[in-house]
Amino acid sequence: MRMERRWKDQLYQEFARIGKCLSSPKRLEIIDLLAQGPKSVDLISKNTGMSVANVSQHLQTLLEARLVQFTKKGNYVIYELADLSVADFMVSLHRLGENQLVEIQRMKRDILQLHKSMEPISLEVLMDRMERGEVLLIDVRPTAEYEKAHIPGAVSTPIDDLEKHLSSLPEDRDIVAYCRGPYCLMAARAVEIMKEKGLNAFRIEEGVHEWHRFANQEALLEQ
Repeated sequence: MRMERRWKDQLYQEFARIGKCLSSPKRLEIIDLLAQGPKSVDLISKNTGMSVANVSQHLQTLLEARLVQFTKKGNYVIYELADLSVADFMVSLHRLGENQLVEIQRMKRDILQLHKSMEPISLEVLMDRMERGEVLLIDVRPTAEYEKAHIPGAVSTPIDDLEKHLSSLPEDRDIVAYCRGPYCLMAARAVEIMKEKGLNAFRIEEGVHEWHRFANQEALLEQ
């Protein structure tokens, strides 16, 4: 019994290493960002509003917990998630947080009140309408993230270049935008820009990882 007790204590101590690592809001944000694709320390700094020094410290903690890995490319150090299961865990964490924490539910309601265009359509509706060719799906993330992974059928239209592409977007079809997931506002900004130009624009709340989860579940139901 003592040996089993020691084994369990050591086991949960190892699990706790990941728990301690994830106790920082900034580290959670970094993981969400890296779930979209590999990034340099400088780019992570730019996206999170942290100094390069602080980003490096957080990345070292994530590295020690084996949640990220890195490669060197010239003078740059490029970080990425150590495994796709880390991104899957973050999707589950988002869902758990929304289900259990009224603060997160309230924050989402508050932002929806500020951006009426943020009201999303569901993945079920999107999938059905895409199969019938009724919508154009655009990915408004940076091109590098689109090239790493994207929803099948989506067209890369980075938010920074959207104004230049407005004249080529169809007026006879609905346009649906997506970005990095439930807590990314790029798709909402894109919808507002398109609506100002008279286009029928909508958004989905989910990103690439949520889409793949949904598509896999749908495939299992069809079996």
